[in-house]
Amino acid sequence: MIFFVVENEIKELKQYIEDIFADYNDINEDTRLQLELINETLAKNKELNRPRNPIGFNTPQYKQ
Repeated sequence: MIFFVVENEIKELKQYIEDIFADYNDINEDTRLQLELINETLAKNKELNRPRNPIGFNTPQYKQ
């Protein structure tokens, strides 16, 4: 009788561990996707980076 109880608990523990690893992999995929989007955004901003007018009451030095 005890053997069946222990065997059942081991099966439940294995299922629980598999669920945890599945959640962990989902988080990794989400993080990877977010980092990829951040890198794409930064790459686009580098292309748009151009001289800008200084802040203040001075006249603009750059034409747009």
